[in-house]
Amino acid sequence: MERLINYFSTIPSSHRSIILVGGITFFWLIESSLPLFKFSYHKWRHAGVNIFFTLTTIIVNFFLAFILLKSSDWAVAHHFGIINWLPVMPLWIYAVLGLLLLDLIGAWFIHWLEHKVKWMWRFHIIHHSDMQVDTTTANRHHPGESVFRFVFTTIAVVITGAPMWVVMMYQSISVLLSQFNHANITLPPTLNKILSWVIVTPDMHHVHHHYVQPFTDSNYGNIFSIWDRLFGTFSHINPKEIVYGVDTQMNASKNESISSLLKMPFE
Repeated sequence: MERLINYFSTIPSSHRSIILVGGITFFWLIESSLPLFKFSYHKWRHAGVNIFFTLTTIIVNFFLAFILLKSSDWAVAHHFGIINWLPVMPLWIYAVLGLLLLDLIGAWFIHWLEHKVKWMWRFHIIHHSDMQVDTTTANRHHPGESVFRFVFTTIAVVITGAPMWVVMMYQSISVLLSQFNHANITLPPTLNKILSWVIVTPDMHHVHHHYVQPFTDSNYGNIFSIWDRLFGTFSHINPKEIVYGVDTQMNASKNESISSLLKMPFE
């Protein structure tokens, strides 16, 4: 455990880049060989649009990263936050609790909020407008959405009281799980059923990208599936019946135009 703590306390930027690029490459190869849907689209052009928004997310997080660092350091120094108020326990329990809380506040809750608050939804719709969901869709977020997602991640860090090694571990797992559950793949039914009791699987998250309600407003989770089951937002549909997109934004050419997507929240 100490080695894990030391690694994530000082994880090099190059390793974080490898996690991001390696994850996309790995799931890209799998979905190219065993796709859930055989989309009739230019895979590289589609990826180019989504990678553009991946880069804007990286830029936003880079310039705001010091806020996250200072927030975590402040919480630890002042013994603030839920895991700092708990009695002494093995470090692995602190890690699991930290990951659960960060996922709840920094991922599930802000995602749920984006579907309930109109001005947030106007930014989040860029993510849902992708009509060919694959692993590159994972980071298709408008720069404006990237900012308020960062704000809620920071809030989650303070409320949780998570040290930076837990934060870095959470972000690394979050990147990989997001690429996994957006990938254009499906798992064997039995394996999917077992895994979906713990983590968000592709079959589970693809439902969230179905173009009609109530499916769009379900399965908000990113890492852990427990939150959707606990809050009654879990739903299931046959993966082959899913149609991706948003019913108000079904113009394929517009949804693959970077300039149109950047302007979409302000229309």
